[in-house]
Amino acid sequence: MGANQHSLNADSHAPSRRKPLIIKAKKGWQFVDFRELFKYRDLFYFLVNRDIKVRYKQTILGGLWAIIQPFFMMVVFSLFFGKLAGIPSDGIPYPIFNYAAMVPWIYFATAVTNSGNSLIGNTNLISKVYFPRLIIPMTPVLAGLLDFAIAFVVLIGMMLWFGVYPTKMVFLFPVLVIVMMLLASGIGMALSALNAKYRDIKYTIPFIIQFWLFASPVVYPSSMIPEHFRTWYGLNPMVGVIEGFRSILLGAIPFPTEMFILSVIISVILFLTGMLYFRQMEKFLADII
Repeated sequence: MGANQHSLNADSHAPSRRKPLIIKAKKGWQFVDFRELFKYRDLFYFLVNRDIKVRYKQTILGGLWAIIQPFFMMVVFSLFFGKLAGIPSDGIPYPIFNYAAMVPWIYFATAVTNSGNSLIGNTNLISKVYFPRLIIPMTPVLAGLLDFAIAFVVLIGMMLWFGVYPTKMVFLFPVLVIVMMLLASGIGMALSALNAKYRDIKYTIPFIIQFWLFASPVVYPSSMIPEHFRTWYGLNPMVGVIEGFRSILLGAIPFPTEMFILSVIISVILFLTGMLYFRQMEKFLADII
């Protein structure tokens, strides 16, 4: 009886064994669980806030770099392409013509670059904690909006200086921003997943961005492209975005409706494709990073 009682007491003090929590990856091509993303919204906010703080940590000029980069690129392009090469600027001063394109371009290029490298930069977090991995490549896309807003304030100042005012189509500004974000998100998600598996992608991203810069109407107007090539040229989704910004803000050209529609369609396709590919690769991330 005593032995049984002793055994009973020992069992009562023994630590309870809990079944391990096993998270199984969904099979096949899966779309995004937006309820799960909403559940981890606090983590999303934390990572965006961290990304903004880390970007300018221990810098003297801080957020001024969001102005310096596009401004000095505008100065260089204005000197070489505006003055020396004599590139036309749709009848408006070349500096503001170029800067109006640099603001969305630098946001896009920075978001794609940082998003493409985001998984590699968060290896410890991914391997130790469970959360929707999609948050990682989406963080730079949202964090970059702060720099975009700061640079855009300078653009407004330049518009006042040159006496250029927005057109009635300015209500499309939020739409252009959303299209730009969708495009950056889709490409960033795809590149981040590829970069996790093939580390060569990290070194090809700068070449892709550099080529894309000159394939987009940043330093020249799309009117320089021959008419019979313009539809094919419009397959570059940044064409409709950049020319859309110039049209509604500077009034230099009529709104490029056809190019804008192409940009919307292609950006949505790339966003969905990038998201689906990322979701397909997500279950392997902890093993390959």
